[in-house]
Amino acid sequence: MRRFLTEALSLLASLAISTSAFAQGGPTPAASTPDLSGIWARVVDPASRPFYLYAFQAAEPAMTPWGEARYKETKPSHGARAVALEESNDPVFAACNPPGVPRVYLHPFPFQIANVPGREILILYEYDHLVRHVYTDGRAHDTRSAPTWMGDSTGRWEGDTLVVDTINFNDMTWIDRRGLPHGEELHVVERFRRVDQNTLDVSITVEDPQAYTKPWSTQLRYTLRPPEWRILELACEDDASFLQLERLTAQPRN
Repeated sequence: MRRFLTEALSLLASLAISTSAFAQGGPTPAASTPDLSGIWARVVDPASRPFYLYAFQAAEPAMTPWGEARYKETKPSHGARAVALEESNDPVFAACNPPGVPRVYLHPFPFQIANVPGREILILYEYDHLVRHVYTDGRAHDTRSAPTWMGDSTGRWEGDTLVVDTINFNDMTWIDRRGLPHGEELHVVERFRRVDQNTLDVSITVEDPQAYTKPWSTQLRYTLRPPEWRILELACEDDASFLQLERLTAQPRN
C-alpha cells in the first residue's frame, strides 16, 4: 500500500506490468494496425496539475436544469464544494461502486491494453481491478441488457486511432470526483492514438443531452511503463487502499 500511495501523491501514477501482444480485433485486420499494447501511466500537464485528481477541466461544462439539480445533490470530497470524506455521498467511496467511464481515468493508477485477436480489446485498470471488453469484431451494442456501471463498448480503427464507443450506462456514477452527474443517455467516445513508442494520447468526448447542453471533450496523455512492471491488486474492500488515499488527497476545506 505504501508504494502506490507514495506514487499517487507524487503525481507519478507509475505502477505497471509486462506488456502483451496487441493487434487489431475484428475481421481481416490490416497489417499496419498500430500496436497499443502495454501498461500506460498518466502524464500530468502542469496546467491541469491543480485539479487532475478530481476533474478533467477546471471549468464546469454547461448543464441542463436536470443536470444542475443532480449536481447540487452531490457531496464530493474534492473541488470547490468539497466536504469532509465522512460526509461525502461519492458513490465510489461511500458504497464501493465502480467509478464508471470516464471517471476511471481520474484515479491515479495505470491501465493495460491487451488484445484477443478477432474478438475484442481488453482495457485492464489497476484501479479496483476493473476490466473493460471493447468488442472489435463488428458486433452492435448490446442494448438488451440492463444499464451497467462501465457501459457497453465497441471499437473500430480510424487510421492509426482506436475509436471506442460506449453506451448503456446506469446513472449511478459521477463523471468526475467533484460530482458532475449524468443520465442513462450518456455516450462516451474515446480515441486512443500512439504518438510515438512511449506516448499514448486519449481523447474523450462526453455527450449526454439529459445532463449537458452540448457535448464536451478532454484529452489525456500517457507514457509507456517498462516491460518488467505489472498491475498490482487493488480492491475497494481494502479500506486502507482506498479511503486512506482519499483522506491524503482530499481537497482541504476553507
